[in-house]
Amino acid sequence: MDLNRKHKVSLRGASSGEISRDALLAKVSQERELRSYARRANAAALYIQRVWRSYIVRKKAAIEIQEEWEILLSCRSDTLTKSWVSSTVLRPFLFFIRSLCIQHQKIHARDIHCMQTCFKILLESINSNDQRCNFCSLAVGTFEESKIWDCQTRKMVSLCSFLLMECYYSQERIKDVIGVTALLLRILIVLTDPKSWKIITKENFEDAETAGKIIIQFIGSCRSGYYSSVRSYIKTLTKHTDERLLITTSAVTLTLRPFHVRQPAFVDEHQPDTDVAVEEYVSLILTIPRLVFCLPSALIRALKHKSILMPSFHTILQILKDKILTRISVMEHSEKQSCTMEIPSLGWAIGNIISLATSSETDFMDPQELNPEMFYVLYVHVIVTLAENLLSQVETVGIQDIHPDIEAALKTEKGENSVKISFVELLRPVCQQWHLAKLLAASGKEIRVIAEKDTETLGLLDIARLYSCMLRIFCVLNPVVGPLPVLNMLSFCPGYIVSLWNSLESFLLPKSGCRADDLSQGSVKTPWNTRIPSEKKMKHLKNDGVNKWVNVLNKFSGKSPGPREHVECTSDQPESSQVNESTDDAWDVETLRCGPVGISKDVSCLLHLFCATYAHLLVVLDDIQFYEKQVPFTLEKQRRIASMLNTLVYNGLLRGTGPENRQLMDSAIRCLHQLYERDCRHPFCPSALWLSPGRTSRPPIAFAARTHEVLPTSNVLTSPSMGSVITITPHVFPFEERVHVFREFISMDKASRKMAGEVDAPGARSIEIVVRRGHVVEDGFQQLNSIGSRLKSSIHVSFVNESGLPEAGLDYGGLSKEFLTDITKAAFATEYGLFSQTPTSDRLLVPSPSARHLENGIQMIEFLGRIVGKALYEGILLDYSFSHVFIQKLLGRYSFIDELSGLDPELYRNLMYIKVKTIAEL
Repeated sequence: MDLNRKHKVSLRGASSGEISRDALLAKVSQERELRSYARRANAAALYIQRVWRSYIVRKKAAIEIQEEWEILLSCRSDTLTKSWVSSTVLRPFLFFIRSLCIQHQKIHARDIHCMQTCFKILLESINSNDQRCNFCSLAVGTFEESKIWDCQTRKMVSLCSFLLMECYYSQERIKDVIGVTALLLRILIVLTDPKSWKIITKENFEDAETAGKIIIQFIGSCRSGYYSSVRSYIKTLTKHTDERLLITTSAVTLTLRPFHVRQPAFVDEHQPDTDVAVEEYVSLILTIPRLVFCLPSALIRALKHKSILMPSFHTILQILKDKILTRISVMEHSEKQSCTMEIPSLGWAIGNIISLATSSETDFMDPQELNPEMFYVLYVHVIVTLAENLLSQVETVGIQDIHPDIEAALKTEKGENSVKISFVELLRPVCQQWHLAKLLAASGKEIRVIAEKDTETLGLLDIARLYSCMLRIFCVLNPVVGPLPVLNMLSFCPGYIVSLWNSLESFLLPKSGCRADDLSQGSVKTPWNTRIPSEKKMKHLKNDGVNKWVNVLNKFSGKSPGPREHVECTSDQPESSQVNESTDDAWDVETLRCGPVGISKDVSCLLHLFCATYAHLLVVLDDIQFYEKQVPFTLEKQRRIASMLNTLVYNGLLRGTGPENRQLMDSAIRCLHQLYERDCRHPFCPSALWLSPGRTSRPPIAFAARTHEVLPTSNVLTSPSMGSVITITPHVFPFEERVHVFREFISMDKASRKMAGEVDAPGARSIEIVVRRGHVVEDGFQQLNSIGSRLKSSIHVSFVNESGLPEAGLDYGGLSKEFLTDITKAAFATEYGLFSQTPTSDRLLVPSPSARHLENGIQMIEFLGRIVGKALYEGILLDYSFSHVFIQKLLGRYSFIDELSGLDPELYRNLMYIKVKTIAEL
């Protein structure tokens, strides 16, 4: 074969020795890509060489120019002219400083010396009264001179930004850097204030003012990087940095200059307007952690001035809200540290704004302000806007109180004591009554905002949104203390809780709703301090099993039956119960039948604030205030509040709510529980009120029990489920139905254990114990305390008499029942030392304080709880009643102050004396 034809290709088809068409196309494509890559690599190599050569040339030129510049200035004459300063001193200086310092981000000792020399010459020129020598006269000279002045001044602003970034403590020669930075800031302050120029005349003042405004606009722009540098500088400050006072004052003064140039005389397409400076200030300065604690008090007064705060408020609300929020988010991600649990920048912005605007009662309103109400309107709307965006970030993930680096101790010079400044301290003005009083005084007035035609009113809803956001922020930032500082203020602010309810009533409850109160007055006739015997209700139950279990549960809880039983027992006429049943609809609030999802955002905030505040107040309201004096609400209004909360919580649990309504549901549930527990103690509501939400949607008992069993514990509030209703609001079921549900739980548990093989045959998995008659508690604790869930199995007991001999007989259930009865009788006896009785006539059981000193005392009390549970599980009646305070503690709920009288009457009397005396003094 001809060697020349060996690798030739036939397009009509390839033989076994030829290349196919597809392989040829792939080879051609690969070779084309290789050639393209080679061209790009060559182009990149040439570009890198150009950049590198340019860098080398610029560096060599900068070094040579620096050497010539130093020789020239070392032997200069005394003559000083503006052109010599600009062309001979400043122009080469800016070139080699930019090439050798700014681009390398490093300052050498030689560079610092050059800066000191240049800045001193420039200051000498600026302080000259001769126009031929003053550098500022270039700004009002010819067009070419003004352009040169503007360009060189801008480069000095960029150099100042670089120097501020270098002012950190780890920097070498920090004192020298601080010195040259102070000189440059002094120069820039003079250059941006034409009124201080010594060559100003009436003829050139307008030109000088225009030149100064252009530089101020450049300082406020993003290109200068000045605000970013000031942010980095202030973050390195603490209270003891007195040596930096001059730099700090000059830097903040220059930062605030754009706020005084609201209408520039010269703005073209290349000059940003002053709104950009306000955006930079809000997103970079107001978000600095601990801003008000880092700066001197004199500068804080400047930041608090209305000429600074008002433009910031206007910009956030009307002009650049979304843009500023985006900018803050981008800045936060660029500065993100290794720990993800720090306070977000929006949180610091809120804290700084509140602290600047409301640091004290007198500072909250400027007496010379012509329209202080407008400040309040903007203040409230800004805080609400930022707070809602902050909560949308942190409520889903949660954050800690303070990042360890942010919660640094700021030491004072007065001693060795150090003070930890936390984020919550910035929000302290919100917890003062004067803060709320000022806002309420400004509410309801029409206020002109932004333009003459625009009017806006600060209403109660706006104030409620502010405090609702504050409650949520306190809950997220400080889970231990929570919103207690805010709630203490709101709860005891005179008349505020009543105003909240009046607004809620107008939104949620129909005006004709009072008919239910009128009808229900006949159903609650017994005085609040009268306890009703439970035997009257027990005879209405249908079977003896339910009757027995009602007695058991009531005895354990140490109280009479629930509100339904109380109210029905108080009726002297049989028609009263029929009246109650006919008014079920009156207690089911129609506007809340869809839960929190069916109400507006404003009403939701108002409802959250009311529920949280009133739940906090109910803890300290005694029975005399609630029932006799009827403070802060009458009993009729208390019933309306209870019906509103009952409908809201029931439908919210039944239909489910989103994460945004979680805190509303938490506060509503807490307030509802407080009212229900108070009604259980001394009834003030009819039975129809508590049962009305579920009157048409209550499922069968077996279904309710099974729904409760499959309810996930992680999302009880957010997932729609009847099981969450049973768990959180069981009072919507009649008491006898709850007893049936309880027995159904036990039946289901026994069935599941049987399916699992735990009770395959009689006696197969039983527990054998031997108990001495005189040591029932000790022997039972020793043999049963460590078996855990096996306690649900049947127990076979063998008793040993005093002689140590086993007693005759087989245990077919009677001996185990006798054992449970004997062990509780011995352990609950006051002589044993585990429990004591209250000094009241009821003689209820509470754990004894001396139990901790007994051997295994605390463990034995826990063991007795399991024994009581075993008795309930097996249907054995134990005739003991526990204190209501003890039951509330087991349930994790607060107890009312009046319940303290059952534990320590003397302490209760003393506390009530202090409370009454304090109220009288106030």
